[in-house]
Amino acid sequence: MSSESPGRTALPQQSRRPAPPVGLARFNAAPADAAESALLACCRSLRWARRIADTRPYPDLDALLAAADEAAYDLSSEEIADALTGETPAGPGEGAPAAAYTALRAAHAAYESSFGHAFVICLDGVRPEEHLDQVLTGIRSRLGNEADEERVVAADELRRLARGRLAHLISNPQIAGVFTTNTDLAGHTGCPDRPDSPSVAV
Repeated sequence: MSSESPGRTALPQQSRRPAPPVGLARFNAAPADAAESALLACCRSLRWARRIADTRPYPDLDALLAAADEAAYDLSSEEIADALTGETPAGPGEGAPAAAYTALRAAHAAYESSFGHAFVICLDGVRPEEHLDQVLTGIRSRLGNEADEERVVAADELRRLARGRLAHLISNPQIAGVFTTNTDLAGHTGCPDRPDSPSVAV
């Protein structure tokens, strides 16, 4: 038997939104310096970090990531170049043969000689055993870019890296504990270690 009364329209069933990650609540409530310091571990641009921290609170992770993307798109060429100086090349992964280290070092050196900063690439969705091939292929392909063209590519990879790191930071309660600690931002010091994420600079 229907529970609806005659003449009344049934209200649509309310769907419950999933609870936001615990890290998001901590991030929203964190002191500005702690939030900025954690953000700088995702992207070494002070203006990017401050803009995201200043527009808190965020209702959900999607809103935070959208704000991170928008802030990244608004960075100037000089700010992107400064953020890229905070990226460091990583090795080919545990258990890789010596030849892999040699090939990767040579590729990184050639790239940095051409463009003046570390090679960055987002490896979201790439299986760990394919990272080395993906990186080497990316470097060799992008070495053929003109400087202006590569700046655009590197800026987009940096944005994707920052987005992946931020998502991992917010979604991991142990890492998100940094939001409860005040840190010193002078000279970009006091930043927590970069969150472990499949999105890595190499």
